[in-house]
Amino acid sequence: MIQEESNKIGYVPVGEAAITTAGKLKTKYVIHAVGPVWRDGNENEDEKLKNATLNSLKLADRNNLRSIAFPAISAGIFGFPIDRCAKIMLSTTIEYLNEETRLERVIFCLYGKKNFEIFQKELEAS
Repeated sequence: MIQEESNKIGYVPVGEAAITTAGKLKTKYVIHAVGPVWRDGNENEDEKLKNATLNSLKLADRNNLRSIAFPAISAGIFGFPIDRCAKIMLSTTIEYLNEETRLERVIFCLYGKKNFEIFQKELEAS
């Protein structure tokens, strides 16, 4: 079901996001954020990650969602440095939440204790 909807949506550019229903997952929707592949910071990756985060938040709002959960976008197989990812995603999210929004809760689902600690340290510094 998710794949069928994704196929109908088609290509989503880097920095953008699309929404589908969640199929058999225990949620209503899945927001598919397209993050950048890390190219040593030479291809505007920071801005693309910021846009992927921001567009996901906006899409959640447009669909009247009250919560959203994020992984560390692009920090896995795309090679984006986790500390840089944390800084960009958290600052973008905090800035967005300081504006008028329906979102009440943002969750960061992180792989491993190290990634959690990096995000936690960055959040405390914000």
